[in-house]
Amino acid sequence: MHHPKIRSYGAAPFNLAVVHGGPGAAGEMAPIARELSRTMGVLEPLQTALSLEGQVAELKVALEQHGDLPVTLIGFSWGAWLSYLLAAQYPALVRKLILISSGGFEEVYAQQTEATRLSRMTPDQKQRLNVLAKQLDQPGTQDENEILAELGALFTHVDAYAPVAVDAEVVDASWEIYCSVWPQAAALRGSGRLLEFGRSIVCPVTAIHGEHDPHPAQGVQAPLAAVLKQFRFILLKHCGHKPWIEKEAMGIFYQTLRAEI
Repeated sequence: MHHPKIRSYGAAPFNLAVVHGGPGAAGEMAPIARELSRTMGVLEPLQTALSLEGQVAELKVALEQHGDLPVTLIGFSWGAWLSYLLAAQYPALVRKLILISSGGFEEVYAQQTEATRLSRMTPDQKQRLNVLAKQLDQPGTQDENEILAELGALFTHVDAYAPVAVDAEVVDASWEIYCSVWPQAAALRGSGRLLEFGRSIVCPVTAIHGEHDPHPAQGVQAPLAAVLKQFRFILLKHCGHKPWIEKEAMGIFYQTLRAEI
């Protein structure tokens, strides 16, 4: 079943869903969905809503309509925050929450991510970043989605430890979604409310994080340990932001993920 807003892999029951990052990077979780679907049914909801609340509501509807509830929800990067917000607001829908490579839950860690990324870039990469950022800032730029996709590819490279040469998954990057949703998410974190939502989560939560991820592990581990009732944190060595593309960490990542589901 490939509905415009949801893809499914494997056979029913569908009590596992993978949630992509971005906001606006629809399709990037396909490799994980395919791998896990060898032994279980997996849903891959694709987010299209243009607000934070809209994305939570859209995910809720996708799970209610297509999932065998309650589901285990696996969120990657921005999708980790989205899955966390859904589990806090609709606890009956979620049996377990798995956060992969989440962004930090407190403002203080955001600057660290930027600084780490810049420190890893070659002069050519920095120059390209500046060019792309300027293009996105210009009014009337037509090809924002292509520029965003190129930025995504640049960060994927910088954020990785030792990536395999992967054929890039077709990611339907949307600048409109990113611009609408990300400022709201950043404001939620800045206000401290993002972390507060964790107090409403009743299911067990596991966070899996790469040691080489520019999003600092302590930005996930320390804040969540303080607010969640049942929390496990697993740090993977030789692993960047996308564990499934890492030569040295991919095997242990999938082993860990399957054990946690």
